[in-house]
Amino acid sequence: MSRAVSSDNTPRIAGIDEVGRGCIVGPVVAAAVILDSAKPIPGLTDSKKLTEKKRKLLAEQIKANALCWAVARAEASEIDDINILQATMVAMQRAVSQLNYRPDWVKVDGNRLPNLDIPGEAIVQGDLLVEEISAASILAKVARDEEMQTLDRLYPGYSFAIHKGYPTQQHLAALAQLGFTPQHRKSFAPVKKYLV
Repeated sequence: MSRAVSSDNTPRIAGIDEVGRGCIVGPVVAAAVILDSAKPIPGLTDSKKLTEKKRKLLAEQIKANALCWAVARAEASEIDDINILQATMVAMQRAVSQLNYRPDWVKVDGNRLPNLDIPGEAIVQGDLLVEEISAASILAKVARDEEMQTLDRLYPGYSFAIHKGYPTQQHLAALAQLGFTPQHRKSFAPVKKYLV
């Protein structure tokens, strides 16, 4: 990360959010975004409140107009090794470490801060309240959804593109019929019961 002072001396605030904690397949994906106050992006909000089309449109605007952004992940195997909470923190740390600029402050969605050498705060419902976190939630969601489209092609029959890896009835029925894939989280109860 390089350090550069913004032209108006305002602190650089990085918003951080993750997607995929409640899924039973695939990585947990985190994003970090530092917005450019000179290039506002209208319509930023919690990614879950946006249509897929609107999320994709906003993701392109964020990538084009933010001061910097990064998307990172922790794999299903890492989740199984260290648990989902710790893997989420690792993904967030990786996202921040990939930013082109070092933030002065971080704002993280939720109630826990990853271990960073940067001061910050955790904000419950931050993805709804803080534009930087909203932007991060959108980038993380779009990136993970694209990944699930890829997994859908690699592992036909599971409908990953539809349920995005969450343990829906459709997903659980496919798991019962087809067994688990190498991308399933083996430490999660719905998958663990199929281990022999």
